[in-house]
Amino acid sequence: MTSGLLQSRIRKATETRGFSEMRLLTHWTEIVGEQTAAMARPIKVSYAKGGFGATLVLLTTGSYAPMLQAELPKIQNRVNAVYGYSAISRIHITQTAPTGFAEGRVQFEHVKEKPPSQPSPEVLAEAQELSCGAQDEHLRRALEKLASSFLHRADNTMKKVDP
Repeated sequence: MTSGLLQSRIRKATETRGFSEMRLLTHWTEIVGEQTAAMARPIKVSYAKGGFGATLVLLTTGSYAPMLQAELPKIQNRVNAVYGYSAISRIHITQTAPTGFAEGRVQFEHVKEKPPSQPSPEVLAEAQELSCGAQDEHLRRALEKLASSFLHRADNTMKKVDP
């Protein structure tokens, strides 16, 4: 019930910006990919009077505009795949500063890599025990590092499976 009410309100709001496909807004990252989504957001689709094809307006910061320009054919193909036909014939890039007026303010998610987690003392001790039979010091350290990496990864996998 609630989803039906929200869906109609969301549809009205997106249609005022020219988006006949809500999925273009709600699944932008999946449509264009994380790297492109981190650089730009769709803000408007405008249809020419009596003309064929629409113009998609993307918002980006000035530093990303040249990279985004190179991605335009790929973006157009992926967006048109969402519509199911060649709805978008042009893409216009508009630039803004990262902070500014309310309409010009843009926040892009940047994919931040998490620092790798360190193996637990138990994992390190088990890896040391497994590699202690090697006579050569370099080989022993390499085996210890391999074992700790493998055991740590297995330990993390098990933690994700067992809540």
